[in-house]
Amino acid sequence: MEQRKYYAQRNGKLEDSPLLNLQLLKKLFILSYNKLSNNGFFQKYFGYYCVDADEVEGELGGDVASVMFLALRKDNLWPIHNNIDSYSEDDLFSVIEFLHDYCSKPLEGDYHQYNNCGMHYHTFDDVQGKLEFRKDVNNILTQYESGFELSVKGEVLSLLNKDLLPLMEATIPSNDEENINSKLALAITKFRRHKSTLEDRRNVLRDLADVMEYLRPKLKDTLMSNDEKDIFNIANNFGIRHHNASQKVKYDKAIWYSWIFYYYLATIHASLRLIEKQASNN
Repeated sequence: MEQRKYYAQRNGKLEDSPLLNLQLLKKLFILSYNKLSNNGFFQKYFGYYCVDADEVEGELGGDVASVMFLALRKDNLWPIHNNIDSYSEDDLFSVIEFLHDYCSKPLEGDYHQYNNCGMHYHTFDDVQGKLEFRKDVNNILTQYESGFELSVKGEVLSLLNKDLLPLMEATIPSNDEENINSKLALAITKFRRHKSTLEDRRNVLRDLADVMEYLRPKLKDTLMSNDEKDIFNIANNFGIRHHNASQKVKYDKAIWYSWIFYYYLATIHASLRLIEKQASNN
């Protein structure tokens, strides 16, 4: 079910509505996890308890704790109910990504009546399971601190600014998968990753500058020379692509790296459309 806004929130009556802190996020996550678990969404991979057969193994086997340890390289995360109180933010986000990979919607099964044991499912849909998991988890992640979301690929990413959402989701007007499309998609994902460092973001900016450099020969025919110089001035003289004494590096990188990222991304989209327009006119 889609989460809707109720009266006070819908009519702007909630002033300074507080964002969730980590403790509240973990509390709400457990509610979501319990709902999905009770409805059989983790039976395929984690197994289930039966009053007759005791613990029935899922596809991950009988030691989910070890499987999680190998995947996340962290101990004392499973069982979730026993350990969530000690989870750090990184722990919780890692567990959320892990659960997303092993959430599968139950389709067909049998009801075990003895002692109201419950449904034992035997057919599942992984795609629908992941979709419903994302919907549930994103209802709470978007309200945590500055806002996060679980992507289609199962990665916890920083929530996009609504004003910039069209740019980030715009179709890339290019068929060059290797040199343009895949590089832009990866750059967007890397820039939004949870706790990406300034160095991580600088590397993303360098990748986008490389895409612009790849387009540069075609841009010479669509841009004025001064416009072209301005575009590459940031990359070449502000500590993005080069490291030398002549670079201008005394600026607030946390703020300006975000601005440069959106500027580069918008410039690439605009350049591709100019190139496409010019090609169609020739």
